[in-house]
Amino acid sequence: MIRPWTYLLALLGCVTLSACAIPPAPQDDDVQRLASEIRNLGPGVDPAEAERAAEIAYAYTAQLAQDYQITDSPLIHNAKVNQGLRPRGLCWHWAEDIERRLNQENFQTLTLHRAIANADNPFRIDHSTAIVSRKGDSLYDGVVLDPWRYGGVLYWAPLPEDTRYDWVPRDVVLDKRRKEQVARLRPLPAP
Repeated sequence: MIRPWTYLLALLGCVTLSACAIPPAPQDDDVQRLASEIRNLGPGVDPAEAERAAEIAYAYTAQLAQDYQITDSPLIHNAKVNQGLRPRGLCWHWAEDIERRLNQENFQTLTLHRAIANADNPFRIDHSTAIVSRKGDSLYDGVVLDPWRYGGVLYWAPLPEDTRYDWVPRDVVLDKRRKEQVARLRPLPAP
């Protein structure tokens, strides 16, 4: 009887220790590859804005990882946030904060969008992200910026290449939820 518990405790210890690492610092080529992807969103994207957006996305992700006290995998960190043990760090916190920071730049050739995945999937939790696109383009033409997915390590990809999630505009998801809530309201009985 003791043997299974010993094995389980050892396994939990390994998982815990491996999850307590600080996210690695981005390499210069990571920033340059993201800047190139943003520049390639189409004609009219200012190369200096693309460079600045990429630099900020990586630097601010690292700053938020420290601010949020990231020491665990995303789902474990979510549990800590929900228990009040960490200040922030749910996916929508990352999306909200990175969108807010990038919008402070007042980009003239880039637009930020918010998206949610899994909103209609009862077996998976909702996931939020920010997406950068060329000004005038939809989020479906943009690049996903997802710092939550790998626990403070910025994941990015053109939206069509991010096959892990089916992204939907945040406003569409929230509007649908509002309508569902209103439909569930029962009218008060007549006096």
